[in-house]
Amino acid sequence: MQILQKIVKNAPRSDFTRVQFKRPHLPSLCLGCRLLCSASDHTAPPRRNRSVSPELSLPSLLDMGFTELQAEQLYDCVSRVKGANAATHVLSTLSALFVLGLNPASVHKLLDRCPELCAVKEAQLQQRINHLRKLGLVEGSLQRTVVHYPQILTVPVKSIKTVVQFLREKCLFTTQQVTEILRDSPAVVLEDLAQLEYKFQYVYFRMGVKQAEMVKCRLFRSTVDEVRCRHTFLERRGLYQTPDKKGQTTIINPKLDSVLNLDRETFVADVAQATAEEYDVFQKLLAREWKEEELERGNIEADSDDDDDDSEDEEEDEEEEEEETRGKSGYKKKRKNK
Repeated sequence: MQILQKIVKNAPRSDFTRVQFKRPHLPSLCLGCRLLCSASDHTAPPRRNRSVSPELSLPSLLDMGFTELQAEQLYDCVSRVKGANAATHVLSTLSALFVLGLNPASVHKLLDRCPELCAVKEAQLQQRINHLRKLGLVEGSLQRTVVHYPQILTVPVKSIKTVVQFLREKCLFTTQQVTEILRDSPAVVLEDLAQLEYKFQYVYFRMGVKQAEMVKCRLFRSTVDEVRCRHTFLERRGLYQTPDKKGQTTIINPKLDSVLNLDRETFVADVAQATAEEYDVFQKLLAREWKEEELERGNIEADSDDDDDDSEDEEEDEEEEEEETRGKSGYKKKRKNK
């Protein structure tokens, strides 16, 4: 240490001043605080995850035949589905759809319409496809039905069996007719059975249309309100009559196909022989009329519930009176015996 001090002391001043010690640049405390406080304002956007599941990746989708745009959209499709099942089952879903005979464009279209399908297990998906085959949806028809209405593959087999049984037993459709209904109107599997029954009975009894024509005209693609509105408009204009018990009418009713399947303008002008303004006014009045009927129905049901409560109260009062009468008679007998 003493030797080093002597060397430094004896060294020329000019040489010593040329020696510079560099130290790393450290940000000031204030700058650090500013960066910390504004971190939330300058946070970089998160990097997009390129793999929804450990097995699914863009290269794997490209290998399946999807375009880059379709692959990107499939990522978005899977990410929109809640729960971890979508990422887990997406590959098995894709595999089952390819085995069904769909091409990448159809699969992309199908999953874009129904992302929930990604969360269905492969075994369930295959079971539902096989069940649709058993119901008569052959190759070609099955694929078109699935692409047109992919939600049918999200419905459990048990629920579809319930709807099929209802159509056969309550509506008396034949097995072939039920197959055609599932093919042309697959949304029927998710329709409320009470609404389904009302729609069938309305068309069968009020309009006098048989099952074969219902199937041919694809009745179950229309809602109850659409059917009632058009039929009522024709009926009140004297252009449609409910058939009598023998199925006869004094006028020739329009075919169901003309009532349901024509566009609004053609129906109003050619079938109803009216103007668009007349039909608009009629729809508003009919909607008000239906609302009043629902309110009246609700009041009647409420009154019937009150009547039931009153009758129960009266029965309870009568039972209490009978018990009091028995008690008094018993008391009188005891006093006589004394």
